[in-house]
Amino acid sequence: MDDHAKAAGIPSNHKLVQTETKWRQSKGQDTDTYWYDQVDENGAIVAKWIVKDSTSMYPPFGRNVSAEKMG
Repeated sequence: MDDHAKAAGIPSNHKLVQTETKWRQSKGQDTDTYWYDQVDENGAIVAKWIVKDSTSMYPPFGRNVSAEKMG
């Protein structure tokens, strides 16, 4: 999840709380999609994120992590 927080660019004192996950394979890519609530140090939800973590199923097994803020 550290890669996901880094992709979203959240402050170090905030956390991502996973709310849903979906897995998909298509065109040589294995893509995991995660939905997160970003919570502050008090536990209040301050944002919602969708993070896509995609890995090539064939060498050289490249990986891409991207984040999109919802709303």
